[in-house]
This record gives sequence, structure tokens and C-alpha cells, in this order.
Amino acid sequence: MMNRKKILVADDEPKLLKFLSGFLEREGFEVAAAMDGWDVIDKYISYKPDLIVLDVMMPKMDGFEVCRRIRQESNVPVIFLSARGETMDRVMGLTFGSDDYLTKPFDSAELLLRIRAVLRRAETKPLGINQGYTISFPGLIINRNSRVVEVDGRETELTAREFDLLWLLAGHPNQVFTRNQILYQVWGEDYGEDTTGVITTLVKRLREKIEDDPAKPVIIKTIRGVGYKFGLKPC
Repeated sequence: MMNRKKILVADDEPKLLKFLSGFLEREGFEVAAAMDGWDVIDKYISYKPDLIVLDVMMPKMDGFEVCRRIRQESNVPVIFLSARGETMDRVMGLTFGSDDYLTKPFDSAELLLRIRAVLRRAETKPLGINQGYTISFPGLIINRNSRVVEVDGRETELTAREFDLLWLLAGHPNQVFTRNQILYQVWGEDYGEDTTGVITTLVKRLREKIEDDPAKPVIIKTIRGVGYKFGLKPC
């Protein structure tokens, strides 16, 4: 039997938590539940989930802080749930390393689609860096199949969103992408009119991982008033 993906669901609403747990189990996932921030941390350590569905507003420790702590040691995919849909909250989610953000009330079918999409993006294959679809630049190697990135010979861990952004830009050197184009290509959906903060945050995080000097980027360049482009030439 194929191993089932393990999902940790965290919410302080007992009825919603019970519904989500039952729904995801019926969809073939193995599910663990948590009702506060510290419980999420404990379950994450013991359960080792493949993905976390994380409520933002929880007692003892909010979801943003939980995600920040988990990101210090892992890139396990995180999908935030929140009753608040402001762009600033989406930016906060990205800042702390989330892979997606869904506003309550939400449709369970949409949550399922997002879970499966995030899991597909995060899934890695046991391929070497020289196998599969690889793009090489001076000091940077990107393998699409294994989703492995090497910076100056060192493997660098990226979240699913960070990798998808890098692959999009690297696949089209010197092509300028607007923020809305990036949202459409990376998220596959319209994230709303005010997208500046969301993309700026994602680019900032990616630069911190791949640029020698993030304050003076040469790999991901800002085109003022337009968007971003990839600045290296393939080897």
C-alpha cells in the first residue's frame, strides 16, 4: 500500500478541527490535530508531517510565530488559515515562510486542491544534481526534477514558493516579469490588486538565500516600476 501523506491540522475551533481532520482522512491522508501553538510545535516534532494546515489566531502562540520557529529547522510546507484576508496578513505569512494562505470561511474542495498543489511542488525525487532538467549559471545550479539548488557548490534549501519563483525567472533570463505575472505563474491564481508586498517579501527571502549581497542583487534584479528579471547568463 502506498504511504499516505501526513498532515498536521491546527485550529482552536473544535468543530472546524474535527471537520477538517475527518475530511482529510476521507481523502486519503493521515491526520494529526493540534489546538494551540505549543501543541503544534510538539506534534510537529513527534509526528513529522508532510504538510501543516495552520490557523493564524491560536492561543499560547499564534501561527506566524509557530511557522517562524519551524522554519528555523525545516521547510515543511505550511498553509495558513485565517479569518482575516488583508494583504498585510498574506505578506506576514510569506515573511514567516508559508507556502499558501486561505481565508475563512473557505470551501473544503479548494483547501484540498491547494494541499495537493503544495505537496506536488514540495515533493522531491531521488535524483542527482546532474540528472533530470537542470539549468546552470555561474555559481548557481537549479534542478527542476529534484528541486535542488546549489549556490557556489553548496546545496541551498528553498521553500516551494521560493523555488517556483527562481525557476520561473531563471527559465527566462533577462525577461521582465510584472508582479501580477509572477503571482499568476507561481500561485496560479489572482491574489488581489495589492500584490506589491507579497511579491516583494518573496523576492527578499529568495535573495537572502542565493545572492552574495542581497542589498546589491545581481541574480534577481528589480526593474523599477515594472517588476523583476533574472540577471545571469546560462553557462
